[in-house]
Amino acid sequence: MRIKIISFLLIFGLFSPFFSFAQEKPITPPETLEKAKEIGKGFPERIAETLERVWREEVLPLWQKIYNWLKKTLWDPYISPFFKREIEKRKPIIEEEFQKEKKEIKEEVKTELPKAGKSLWERFKELIR
Repeated sequence: MRIKIISFLLIFGLFSPFFSFAQEKPITPPETLEKAKEIGKGFPERIAETLERVWREEVLPLWQKIYNWLKKTLWDPYISPFFKREIEKRKPIIEEEFQKEKKEIKEEVKTELPKAGKSLWERFKELIR
């Protein structure tokens, strides 16, 4: 099988340059500046339309297919259940840590807020003087 593929590629590679000679009319540069302007007239718009069409009709559907395939074959059967199990396993630990943090913040606010208020008032007095 590999030999067939390699031989096909070699033959195609050898004969592909000759296909360009089969064109009826070779592409030549414009002879005058006016002809060049005519060819270039509307070029940015045509390029923008072409890129937009290619993006809309070819690129987005391809990426959508890739996304759907990955979601169906990897995410739904393997990754999503793993995350759900981990979340359920760690939920009590996270809630406990959250309660500890909440208590620490309340303690901090009780001790630090009066100090900050006094220092702010003292700073304000200094600005007035």
